[in-house]
Amino acid sequence: MEIYTLNLLLLLTLSLALFFSTQHNRNPPITTTTTKNNKKNLTPFLLAYTLAMASDWLQGPFLYPLYQHTHHLPASLIPSLFTTGFVSSALSSGLVGRWADRYGRKRACLAFCGVYALSCVLTTGVVGGGGGGDSETLLMGGLVLGRVLGGVGTGLLFVGFESWVVGFLSTHSGEEEEGGLGRVLGVMSGLNSVVAVVCGVGSEAVVRAAGTRKAPFWVATGVLGLAGGVIWWFWDENYGETAAGAKNEKGDKTRSSVWVVLSNPQVLALGAASTVFEGSMYLFVFFWSPALKSVQSSEGELPYGVIFASFMAATLASSLAFNMITERQLMRHTSLLVAILGVSAACFFLSATPGTEQSVFWVFCLFEAAVGMYWPCMGYLKGRLVDDGVRAQVYGILRIPLNVFVVVSLLFTGDGNGHGKVFSVCAGLLLASSGAVWAVMEGQASS
Repeated sequence: MEIYTLNLLLLLTLSLALFFSTQHNRNPPITTTTTKNNKKNLTPFLLAYTLAMASDWLQGPFLYPLYQHTHHLPASLIPSLFTTGFVSSALSSGLVGRWADRYGRKRACLAFCGVYALSCVLTTGVVGGGGGGDSETLLMGGLVLGRVLGGVGTGLLFVGFESWVVGFLSTHSGEEEEGGLGRVLGVMSGLNSVVAVVCGVGSEAVVRAAGTRKAPFWVATGVLGLAGGVIWWFWDENYGETAAGAKNEKGDKTRSSVWVVLSNPQVLALGAASTVFEGSMYLFVFFWSPALKSVQSSEGELPYGVIFASFMAATLASSLAFNMITERQLMRHTSLLVAILGVSAACFFLSATPGTEQSVFWVFCLFEAAVGMYWPCMGYLKGRLVDDGVRAQVYGILRIPLNVFVVVSLLFTGDGNGHGKVFSVCAGLLLASSGAVWAVMEGQASS
């Protein structure tokens, strides 16, 4: 399996080369935004965001093994727990967004830290687990509640942090127009990739040292405490139009503006694209392992940790490339999103056809590279189109069809043996979304 180690080294070398390339002739440091009267530092935000994502990456690889091997749940029951999390996220996303706009995005991020920490604690089986019928019932109830809170926390994570930073930049520097928003989102994507690699290795080391799969969840709880402390002490609050104590008249105006934003064809096109792309990404997470296993040319176990690190290295390289593209204005964001969706469609199409182990691996790396560019690109476009006063509400509502898509897909896909058909469907949907974004976004831009 030395070939996978070589692949990882090649991708890390590419990332390093891109990093040094972006340091030449670049704008002022991304951690600082300047206005006429003051200077605001983004370091506390990036630190808290990094810790928040670390809490998610730490527990992710061990959630399924914890259910199966530590809690000894039946294999048929585990998918239902995962589905519970997505259903919870779908049901809460709209409410979470409105709550964040009304009571503050900082409070929403603090709520994420608390809710997600409680989810981690419940997932370890702190309720029940002592043996016997009553204990097993309590354990199952605690695990279900943990997934419900995990779904709510996921909504807070993806709505709260992005809404806060876009609102911050809009208020303090107007950097959306100057490319600052794209740069910040690109840095966030790169940090997320680095954190994923570090936490993937770190969580494995923690499990070995502690001798239990519960350890990463306890560590994640502590990390969330640190993130909450940074947010509490160093962040400013920002709100949407329905700030706490607002008059009903203003609330009515905001509700109206939410639907005005959602009726914008460009926002609808982005919403459809995000549903298809992010839904395909979740399905890819479920299917990449059996897909690679089906074309494995040698005996033995695949080095899943090294392969995962390679995927994250590809994501890191592409996020660095995104910064280079946007800073040098090599491509418009709408055109880049169309290309990302088209390339992703090609990746899924190629993955659905027979191939060699290495060819499938590199196609998967190409898709992960598309993921690395997708997040900052989509974030920038949504940031430009959605009014800050209703940003969190709109972002939350746009996540509802995504979660429904994932739940329905999981219900129909079953186990991992049907990856070929799933990848073919994803390829068609991504190609259609690419055409829709091109027709709506580029068409209105040129009119």
